[in-house]
Amino acid sequence: MLGAIIGDIAGSRFEWNNCKRKDFELLHPSCRPTDDSVMTIAVAEAILEADGDWDRLETAAVACLQRQGRRYPRAGYGGSFRSWLNSDAPQPYNSWGNGAAMRVSPAGWAGQSLEEARLIARRVTAVTHNHPEGLKAAECTAALIFLARTGTPAAALRAEAERWYPLTQTLDEIRPDYRFDVSCMGTMPPALEALFEAADYEDAIRGAVSVGGDSDTIAAICGGMAEALFGIPEELRRQGLRFLDAEQTDIVSRFEAKYGAK
Repeated sequence: MLGAIIGDIAGSRFEWNNCKRKDFELLHPSCRPTDDSVMTIAVAEAILEADGDWDRLETAAVACLQRQGRRYPRAGYGGSFRSWLNSDAPQPYNSWGNGAAMRVSPAGWAGQSLEEARLIARRVTAVTHNHPEGLKAAECTAALIFLARTGTPAAALRAEAERWYPLTQTLDEIRPDYRFDVSCMGTMPPALEALFEAADYEDAIRGAVSVGGDSDTIAAICGGMAEALFGIPEELRRQGLRFLDAEQTDIVSRFEAKYGAK
């Protein structure tokens, strides 16, 4: 899950000022965790609270998403999600937004089987993003993380990804005309292509950011999968954790102690 957080932080300063190249300072002092990181940590916290009882997971997800979201009210939430965060009776709102995929990486680590990873992804996602495209993006992301962390090679991962989304363009072909797109349908293909063109974790993040558009979210989605495929260099882990506060770091540490990291 830290892979998604570092991707979000790296892309944060380019969300509204895109950088259409890969040669940039990865973790600049002006970077910050956005809603992608806050909600990834909230999903991890919900999974920890459910403690394997997935019938409790939706209730835990609502509580943790609202608690963490209210702790960081200026993290950059979309309007519909902000209303959900502040509701006394929150209900799913049929969203197909890319928030479904950017926060779901903990599900890919907590699942002890492919089916369980997908189940966890559906349950933490459906409390808000219950549109079929939202659920699809979350399940795809969690499934690829599970498969990557359990040893599936990149070529087989790509074949699996293409069962979910057509990957018909390279990053060089996507980059020139790509624009801001908050839909799962417009976000998942470039995030996946950045993963499959990468040589390592850092290269995946650089490729994802270089697409432009919703840079932090593309990099968060790609980064969650890239961690499972490549692992994160130790120095980059240390740099990324410096952007989190004590409570956020504690949740990340407890989640990784229980479910592992690569």
